[in-house]
Amino acid sequence: MSIPTKNYAFVRNKLLNKEEIAFLDVREEDQHAQEHPLFAANVPLSRIEIDAYGKLPRKNVPIVTLDDGEGDAKLAAQRLISLGYTDVSTFEGGIQGWKKSGGELFRDVNVPSKSFGELVESKRHTPSLSAQEVKKLLDDQADVVVVDVRRFDEYNTMSIPSGISVPGAELVLRVPELAPNPKTKIIVNCAGRTRSIIGTQSLINAGIPNEVNALRNGTIGWTLAGQELDKGQSRKFKEVSQSTASEASDRARQVADRAHVKRTTLAEIEKWKSQSERTTYFFDTRTPEEYEAGHLPGFRSVPGGQLVQETEMVAPVRGARIVLADATSSVRANMPASWLAQMAWDVYVVDGLKISDLSEAGTWKAPLPTLPQVQFVDAATVSHWLKTDSNTIAVDFSTHANYVKGHIPGSWYALRSRLADAIKQLPQVDRYVLTSTPTQLSMFVAQEFQSLCKAEVLVLEGGNAAWTSAGLELEKGPSHLASPPLDRYKRPYEGTSVDPAAMQAYLDWEFGLVDQLGKDGTHHFWVL
Repeated sequence: MSIPTKNYAFVRNKLLNKEEIAFLDVREEDQHAQEHPLFAANVPLSRIEIDAYGKLPRKNVPIVTLDDGEGDAKLAAQRLISLGYTDVSTFEGGIQGWKKSGGELFRDVNVPSKSFGELVESKRHTPSLSAQEVKKLLDDQADVVVVDVRRFDEYNTMSIPSGISVPGAELVLRVPELAPNPKTKIIVNCAGRTRSIIGTQSLINAGIPNEVNALRNGTIGWTLAGQELDKGQSRKFKEVSQSTASEASDRARQVADRAHVKRTTLAEIEKWKSQSERTTYFFDTRTPEEYEAGHLPGFRSVPGGQLVQETEMVAPVRGARIVLADATSSVRANMPASWLAQMAWDVYVVDGLKISDLSEAGTWKAPLPTLPQVQFVDAATVSHWLKTDSNTIAVDFSTHANYVKGHIPGSWYALRSRLADAIKQLPQVDRYVLTSTPTQLSMFVAQEFQSLCKAEVLVLEGGNAAWTSAGLELEKGPSHLASPPLDRYKRPYEGTSVDPAAMQAYLDWEFGLVDQLGKDGTHHFWVL
């Protein structure tokens, strides 16, 4: 199959003209994090069939796939064409082609958001306190409230002593009751810089009367100062009164209006759902628990703080329209929308929602293509085989992080994008059972796997979830790796055992992002 190519000028012009483009870095996340163009969203080849319909809802959107010469870009393009996408090209010359054309390359992940956060601080001089200053306030039992704006699981892993979990989009709604006295100091923290800068500036933009400061450099700064973090904390924000919610709603709406956020209605978004000339993303920015209790049909759960932090992970089409909904308090839609607007997204908030409009319940289910025909086997049979037949092994195509947390005893971790190499590392047996989270992933691997070996290839029905549901034992740790764990870039701000030199290098990198933005010149960011 002959795939057309697109060059640097084509992609850059799309970005400069704010036209839709899905510029997709299809390498694994760790490779992506080493270097990539600013708006090259990471959609790995391994997961194309699982992710495409949810992340690329419009079949005729211009798609350009990118790799670093591994051949992944062409394979991804072929798979996208087979899924029904009609305007698919590969990027001429890959990463090195971008560099040779004068394009700027960025390290790490979620770089558009992180560089925007640095731009906000540089323009607005967002106030911050050092780790030592915050510790002294806490030690002196000053009138201070520390709010942690990360996801709850990140907070639970490690947190500032006394900190309360208040994910970013909740701040303007929850802080007035966490600190009702305007003389109480508010300290906003994340792991590094971006979310605390955005959180602090959100409270300032919304006119909260308290003094608000970011914890400079977050939990990284705290650790580098030689100070102890708490672990396993579970303090969370509480529900607020109707009057507090109403006042917060007014504050958030004023900020959104100042940022030129657009408004829309349910009737209008019904038309957008079937529009073929425009990509639209529909996100519910409340907590996952509220979403599961009831949400608008067709909306995906993406809590607002994480949406601002990880926009390209859920909305890889730059230039697309984004619609946000918060049925119970418009704060969680208006505040994230104000930031997305400043990041040059075409963003709308749904007005006039009623609880009765939330007619769907449960978790979001990614739209999937027709699943391939495979031969299934149930968990009990696999368990029996693995205990009695040395000629059967299980191969797990989940993320490395999921594999390490718990996998079928004796099963091997493999990366689909490195399948041919992985099969060479596996013991040669008569029967392979493929499994994954989600199940569908191993179904898409099965035919490819079969073409590379002579053994019988089966898929565990229900995947790892079925194994767990059957009460069968799990093994933990990186016990059998047939592929290197390239699918996850180890962030220097995650976990509790990070090298201090890596933390400092990460902070130094963040400080340099505003300069890189200037050199890149395609972002259209502005600051309120």
